[in-house]
Amino acid sequence: MAKNTTNTQIAIKNRKADYQYYLLTSYTAGIVLTGTEIKSIRSGKANITDAYCSFINNELWVHNMHISEYAAGSYNNHMPKRDRKLLLNKKEIKKLLSKLNERGFTVVPTLLWINENGYAKLDISLAKGKKLYDKRESIKEKDERRRKMQED
Repeated sequence: MAKNTTNTQIAIKNRKADYQYYLLTSYTAGIVLTGTEIKSIRSGKANITDAYCSFINNELWVHNMHISEYAAGSYNNHMPKRDRKLLLNKKEIKKLLSKLNERGFTVVPTLLWINENGYAKLDISLAKGKKLYDKRESIKEKDERRRKMQED
């Protein structure tokens, strides 16, 4: 198996997640993908902004993650917004399941990246939703940081 020697780093972020949620704990999960999906991710054609995770039969699935169709995929191409299974340890799945039973918690994808072996990984976070006044506070903090950067 030949290693990919190019130094292009693929990191697709979910910027909305940090604004809309308090991110509590983070996990790295593998994703079950088809051949055309991984090729599209390597070319940077994916979007996790509207994605969310849920449990189906004690397995974690990511929904609404958009991976564009591969240009050279022909009839073997994938559906762009299909549900994809996430791969975690049993211990991690049990922790997430127990926390999700509590009110107000959700699992949000935060970063899609490719590791050194060429596998696509998805960083997910256990999150709790922010109230409107918390979001306003986040905007104020961001504006203050911007002002300080401009003054320096």
